[in-house]
Amino acid sequence: MKALLLGKRIRKAVSLVMAGVCMTTLLTGCHGSSRRESFEMPDRFDEDTVYEIDFWAKNDTNKTQVEIYQKCVEDFEALYPNIHVNLKLYTDYSAIYNDVITNISTDTTPNVCITYPDHIATYMTGDGKIVVLNDIINDPRYGLGGSELKFDGPSAEEIVPKFLEELELNGDLMGLPFMRSSEALYINKTYVEAMGYEIPDIPTWDWVWEVSEAALEKNPDGTYAVNGQDVMIPFIYKSTDNMLITMLRQTGGGYSDEAGSILIFNDTTGDILKEIASHGQTRAFSTFKISSYPGNFMNAGQCILAVDSTAGATWMGSHAPLSDIHDTKKVEFETVVRPVPQYDTSDVQMISQGPSICIFNKDDPQEVLASWLFAQFLLTNEMQERYSETEGYVPVTLKAQNDPAYQEYLSLGGTDNSLHYQVKIDCVRMVIENTDNTFITPVFNGSTSLRNAAGQMVENCVKTVRRSGTVDDAYLEQMYSDVSQMYRLGELKQDNSISRDLGPLPRTSVILLTVIAAAWVCMGLYVLKDRFLKKKEK
Repeated sequence: MKALLLGKRIRKAVSLVMAGVCMTTLLTGCHGSSRRESFEMPDRFDEDTVYEIDFWAKNDTNKTQVEIYQKCVEDFEALYPNIHVNLKLYTDYSAIYNDVITNISTDTTPNVCITYPDHIATYMTGDGKIVVLNDIINDPRYGLGGSELKFDGPSAEEIVPKFLEELELNGDLMGLPFMRSSEALYINKTYVEAMGYEIPDIPTWDWVWEVSEAALEKNPDGTYAVNGQDVMIPFIYKSTDNMLITMLRQTGGGYSDEAGSILIFNDTTGDILKEIASHGQTRAFSTFKISSYPGNFMNAGQCILAVDSTAGATWMGSHAPLSDIHDTKKVEFETVVRPVPQYDTSDVQMISQGPSICIFNKDDPQEVLASWLFAQFLLTNEMQERYSETEGYVPVTLKAQNDPAYQEYLSLGGTDNSLHYQVKIDCVRMVIENTDNTFITPVFNGSTSLRNAAGQMVENCVKTVRRSGTVDDAYLEQMYSDVSQMYRLGELKQDNSISRDLGPLPRTSVILLTVIAAAWVCMGLYVLKDRFLKKKEK
């Protein structure tokens, strides 16, 4: 037993010594978090070795998109027989995000992933996990449009500059855009004009609220005058986080900044939420989470104004090819597309959204290069155009947008209700024409939480007034506190500072920390010696 106790004491003392050594190693390496060496392009791609890369993407249960991804993999592997692409498809981006976060800790991330910029910003906190593309895209051999590529990919200049800029974080290019979309105001033109309203080229919020309230007028029998039905939800906004973010952008209200500061809890936000709540109270306005997909109500004639993604255009309208309701519930009406409502029609502001491509770092540079080649293949004209045609997405390359084949596709809008569905083509044209009017929110570790908090506040206010509650200053103050705690917004600024690698410490600091660590070592040895002597005296 005495030997056992002595052994435990020796191990404890040794632990103190090792702690000192470890402290010296960690602190003298860098005064941020450790980073994997940045990727350096190999002199040539090794075509004699077989590489397997994992590719995670979302298809939104769209069979056509699944087939496009499968065809892309097949065509790529025909060009590079030594690269095998393992395709894994998800039904939503949040599932991809959760799986990536889980796998980062075990270094089992995919090689290539389709995801959102906000998500990539979070992945970037796992230092060295994401391949930074600043230098890679300009490599003359394997960069964008490089001489050694076996396919006709776009050059850096042929990617829409604004879309490429959206992937820059603290000077680092953290990915490539894959598809872009925005939001659109879908309008039941037939019903709105029957109510006596003209549809402006750029609707204002005042116009939307006025039309929405007017649509609540009822017949003597209790049915709604505009549709003769028992149900009418005049205005539904699919994404309430985008709603509040866009309204703050249009009014100049605070949301966040590039440093990750949380600015959303301000007077402008309060005024906007009170306005939204007032129309939620009359039931002129609702949300997806409260009611359901706006397209379902619109196609049944039970909603006359809806904001949804342009990528969702194939669900909107009497003849929408992907409508979720039975044909017997549909009503006949004309659908028109407009930019989202504005406060100032001379300064149109609409959010830019859509998936991007990120590449994860691996120990083998050749494996990373194989991933980079495949990522570029996703930007070829065929892939960009085919995927864009499935929904209201816009190709991210000027090369694809200006391709005669794609221009012909756009010119055939309205000739059928499938590939050339008019509403979808109108959405694509609107996004292309308004590319310079689009904006993105700052991306940083935690920006996803802030986005979720924005949507939560809109949902809370509408639910409160529907339950006969009041949205006033006291309510807002309490809600701000609750939402901030729920999404841990107070911790975001601190978290963002942790992830930055500040480089090696100055030499004087290294010496000081070495001395401190040495002192720990000496104390450990002293404790060991003291206890040994006391034991011997006994």
